[in-house]
Amino acid sequence: MKRLSGWDAVLLYSETPNVHMHTLKVAVIELDPARRPFGVEAFRDVIGERLGKLEPLGYQLVDIPWKFHHPMWREHCAVDLDYHIRPWQLGAPGGRRELDDAIGHIASTPLDRRYPLWEMYFVEGLANRRVAVVAKIHHALADGVASANLMARGMGLLPGPEGNPYVSDPAPTKRELISSAMVDHLRHLGRIPATMRYTAQGLARVRRSSRKLSPELTRPFTPPPTFMNHLLTPERRFATATLALADVKVTGKKLGVTINDMVLAMSSGALRNLLLRYDGKAEPLLASVPVSYDFSPERISGNHFSGMLVALPVDCDDPLERVQATHENAVSAKESHQLLGPELVSRWAAYWPPAGTEAAFRWMSSRDGQNKVLNLNISNVPGPRERGRVGGALVTELYSVGPLTAGSGLNITVWSYVDQLNISVLTDGATVEDPHEVTEAMIADFIEIRRAAGISEELTVVEDAMAQA
Repeated sequence: MKRLSGWDAVLLYSETPNVHMHTLKVAVIELDPARRPFGVEAFRDVIGERLGKLEPLGYQLVDIPWKFHHPMWREHCAVDLDYHIRPWQLGAPGGRRELDDAIGHIASTPLDRRYPLWEMYFVEGLANRRVAVVAKIHHALADGVASANLMARGMGLLPGPEGNPYVSDPAPTKRELISSAMVDHLRHLGRIPATMRYTAQGLARVRRSSRKLSPELTRPFTPPPTFMNHLLTPERRFATATLALADVKVTGKKLGVTINDMVLAMSSGALRNLLLRYDGKAEPLLASVPVSYDFSPERISGNHFSGMLVALPVDCDDPLERVQATHENAVSAKESHQLLGPELVSRWAAYWPPAGTEAAFRWMSSRDGQNKVLNLNISNVPGPRERGRVGGALVTELYSVGPLTAGSGLNITVWSYVDQLNISVLTDGATVEDPHEVTEAMIADFIEIRRAAGISEELTVVEDAMAQA
């Protein structure tokens, strides 16, 4: 048994009927015609053999009586692979759009908390002898870095513990849960001086710094109302696209910016076009960009990140000026974020009361209005640098997307995989008519940036990836 951290618990408490807090991880797998058939039963066998290395898949949520403390993970529970790993059949022609539509359906229902908080869908019917595995994992279980490490273990790219077969542990008693909660509360009380010291040090750095926090972080800031900010529907829609990582690197190098800057700049250009289309105007937006503070390859569970607020210059018409403004805003946001301390919110989250926090999130998710903190979430996570295999079959593509947050109907998540930069977009049922509008706008803006920079507009075809939708 182990306690959820305060930050893990907050990600659990923030889930409501219309705000689902699972993340999605998608692996496209190319089957070898010379090998034995690989179906859902064979995939269950592969996961079953690796459960000892994929420990979080055996974590079951255990609530504390009377919500006396944050819940706990029962670390080695029984895992019913027939329940957790499910078949899915795509309709013809089995391309990117059909897969994206299926993933939207899969994302539209929350995970059942009576079971370990994950599901996998073995999707057959993809063209070119391919299948897909769609993993739905609760954010309380793992952040982007931990999920990437977990997937790398599943594909045999990272080592895991070797030893005895997977054996489930007995469930805890009510008395054990209460006594453990009391001990942990005492520990948390003992940590308050260190947490206050950490907070005071951050505030002192802010006072001493010649570069003060950006205006968006030093005064109450209400992001502008937009087409993406509204009461969420429970429905989810999903879209993907693939760029050659080399194309993005070359463009970023020419302009003197990072890959992360390029992702934010492409998102800004795409959102500018969508804002003009849906709202008739484009005002600067505020994006929350997750920043991890634990990149350990051994970490396969838990959340060790905080949200960095970055202003997106969607009001800027010139693509090169927009890239430069995005870069400057990202640098300023990062410096401001580091001044306060990246662990500030997560440390204080340990003291948020379960019942009160759940009630606050229920209230926020039911309001018919915009998110008062941000317009959308944008993530960029470095994925595996080598090709993985599942059951001997080659993994050709990886995609990932985080959840939508209350009042914010759009999430853009980018994962790199070997030579690919894979874009994933998640919306609810009311934000856009088709989420591929977002991916198409990002690709179009990337081409516009390259044109303005004097780079060839012709993009490298990623042979291993599915054809664009």
